[in-house]
Amino acid sequence: MEKTFITYEEALSILEKNKTTFPTIRVPIKDCGGFVLAEDLTADRDLPPYDRVTMDGIAIDYSSFRNGQREFPIMSIAPAGSPQQTLSDEHACIEVMTGAILPNKSDTVIRYEDITIADGKACIDITEIKHRQNIHFKGSDVVKDSVISKAGNLISSAEINVAAATGKFTVAIKQMPKAVIISSGDELVDVHETPLTHQIRRSNVYGIQNTLKEWGIPVELRHLPDNKEEMKTILATLLQDYDLLVITGGVSKGKFDYLPEVLTSLDVVKHFHKIQQRPGKPFWFGTSKNNKGVFALPGNPVSSFVCVYIYLKFWLIKSLGIEESMLYVILNQDVQFEPNLIYFLEATLESNVNGSLIATPVKGNGSGDFANLVKADGFLILPQNKTIFTKGEVYPFVPYRNNL
Repeated sequence: MEKTFITYEEALSILEKNKTTFPTIRVPIKDCGGFVLAEDLTADRDLPPYDRVTMDGIAIDYSSFRNGQREFPIMSIAPAGSPQQTLSDEHACIEVMTGAILPNKSDTVIRYEDITIADGKACIDITEIKHRQNIHFKGSDVVKDSVISKAGNLISSAEINVAAATGKFTVAIKQMPKAVIISSGDELVDVHETPLTHQIRRSNVYGIQNTLKEWGIPVELRHLPDNKEEMKTILATLLQDYDLLVITGGVSKGKFDYLPEVLTSLDVVKHFHKIQQRPGKPFWFGTSKNNKGVFALPGNPVSSFVCVYIYLKFWLIKSLGIEESMLYVILNQDVQFEPNLIYFLEATLESNVNGSLIATPVKGNGSGDFANLVKADGFLILPQNKTIFTKGEVYPFVPYRNNL
């Protein structure tokens, strides 16, 4: 059922209830970075798969050293990648290289820096060594069949390393939605055009396009004129061709803000229209009959920026099955905000010598001051039903200078 002028918390709840499910596809390991895992990465064998030498040196039976022996005849050399050898004489040693499998019947490795080799013998030059030193033992990192990385995790270089080590030539990922960003309004001209006095350049769509690209989502751009029938024709096609529609402008109370009416005529179910917040109150969210997300953002640049990072990102995270995490920071100065609205306040972010994250508000000239976004790093989330926010208090922070 439609809701109007709802709270921030209600908006998040509605978005979560109306999340979608993105299909699972398999891609080559070289192409999976930045996507979301759709399968658990499970060890196909112990890691490391054998007792692995971690220093170039000699392998010995520690009991010989414990019994006072300091000079060891060298039986052979075991390079990395060679089959396991056996220390057949407990009073001898085998030279071993980093990465080699530890010779059978040896249990301690002494690095070259701590020995002297002459006449086919290795003499230990230090008085103390530890039993089982310089060995990375089989299964000490991961035991066979255990989960190393869970479905729902973002794939970084670390996950790619794990996938390769466990034999995943292809990886199951969540396919990102095919998205279109749609500007609206006859006052807009494109970037390459020179605007007349009564016109402005399209800017919101390019910033949002880059954000979605950073999140791994393929994006195209379209424009809607301020004509109800043309809007309906264009949107009907876009609803067929794309999984996610992000529209900027046309959702307020102006005489040419036809968008809510047109979307309803196309059987897009409206879940809410306005949120008790600043900036970004006239934000419209709905879903099509086949559960495609439609986000109609306010036309003011800062408002649309807020709604993308606060709400569209939340919906994507829930739809992709990513575990949500929130960043918390310390407010660096007192803030007073009288309206009974949740306040998304632009701020810079820095860390101090104590390891705390400090947020300093950046004052702008309202929701149309998109140039002010360049000075900030993200938004403080200052809660509703409070007017004084004191220096030193901790609040949530949504950065926009990082990825999903």
